[in-house]
Amino acid sequence: MIKKSFLLLTAAIMLFAVADMTAQEGLKVPVEYYKLDNGLKVVLSQDKSSPIVCVAVYYNIGFRIEPKNRTGFAHLFEHMMFQGSTNLGKMEFIKLVQENGGILNGSTRFDFTNYFEVVPAHKLETMLWAEADRMSGLNITQENLTNQQGVVINEVKVNVLNQPYGGFPWLDMPQYMNTNWYNAHNFYGDLKDLEAANLEDVKSFFETYYAPNNAVVVVVGDFEYADAKAHIQKYFGKIKASALPDKPDISEPRQEKEKEFSKEDQLANQPAIAMAYHMPERNTPEFYAMGIIDQILLQGTDSKLNKKFVLEKGYTDGVYGGINLLGNMFNYNGPMSWMAYLFHDKSLSSETIKSELDALIEELATKPVDKETLDRAMVKIKSEFYDVVGAQFGLGRVDLLACFALFDNKPAKINEIISEFEKVTPELIQKTAKEYLRSSNRTVLKIEPKKEG
Repeated sequence: MIKKSFLLLTAAIMLFAVADMTAQEGLKVPVEYYKLDNGLKVVLSQDKSSPIVCVAVYYNIGFRIEPKNRTGFAHLFEHMMFQGSTNLGKMEFIKLVQENGGILNGSTRFDFTNYFEVVPAHKLETMLWAEADRMSGLNITQENLTNQQGVVINEVKVNVLNQPYGGFPWLDMPQYMNTNWYNAHNFYGDLKDLEAANLEDVKSFFETYYAPNNAVVVVVGDFEYADAKAHIQKYFGKIKASALPDKPDISEPRQEKEKEFSKEDQLANQPAIAMAYHMPERNTPEFYAMGIIDQILLQGTDSKLNKKFVLEKGYTDGVYGGINLLGNMFNYNGPMSWMAYLFHDKSLSSETIKSELDALIEELATKPVDKETLDRAMVKIKSEFYDVVGAQFGLGRVDLLACFALFDNKPAKINEIISEFEKVTPELIQKTAKEYLRSSNRTVLKIEPKKEG
């Protein structure tokens, strides 16, 4: 869902160091968290290992709860945020970052839309001013709307409609497995809905959701706390809060029967299959157990699915998937799936694939995981988590801090995640596999390729 790529910083300042955090017993990310009077959440995390700062604004609105009959609207609005504001003309925000040697981007996900800039440390105030400028006064015009409708519609055509396996499975599966419209509509947007978006829609959406009391500002990098606080108060403090609507019911009922669907794809040259299971609720013991199960079953060359489907049976070149294909298991806030998918020969039946998967799941549900397997999964989960925290430019840390602030009102939770995984026992893994990986909780989506001749 990321659309814009710009200049890279020099190689000398590309990565944030995480050795100081991982060398200790547990993660020790510095976190300072507070709120402005207008409701804006602020998270500051100092890291002086490189002379750069990452500034991000996350809005608590993603495509999950976008307006009905306006599918794709949250994504459309992501584009609108680069069309100019009170003091910056069209595309001048981008130019401002580039001319200061930085990079920027934006994306729309299930439960948030985010914008970030990575710049030399001395440009922190400039970036905070620019982000506040478009939060307080986006330039909403019919010309900008019409232009971006065309951009997004073309993006849908190029990336989904005219691509083999376009939308499979990240876009397709939620529409097949979920029953609640908010979780089951076309997030990229139906063309008729995108075309129907009007200026009143855009203005209402901006005034409602792009407000300080529906957002978090995160700063990670080489800065002084007092300076960052002063700049944030100066530029964001006077922006008025909005009257936020009640959040709609996005819950999903317990699935009691397996669902199976086929989708024809005239551009595909071989069959594909995706198998998805509804996840446990976030932050529950079972949620963390599913993270461990994901490592055991699916992640890495030592995973049970890779050993069985790739190395032993030769069904496919690779098995893919996980929890939340548009991010990771921490940056969403609603119903989600654990999913495995693969591309395979036409001679292989979906029943064979499902049967092999069921056998692996049955083993997890009936036999305690041995210590070696559990330890190996924990090593992988820690390595993966530290990789996210230490991702280039500090973006992984920014993302976790922002989401924990938005969804849990607790960005310091970043330092507690590993300890939650360490609480997972073989008994809990059995219990979780039995309840959440049962076939009656599964949705199967098969891609049928073009017919020969």
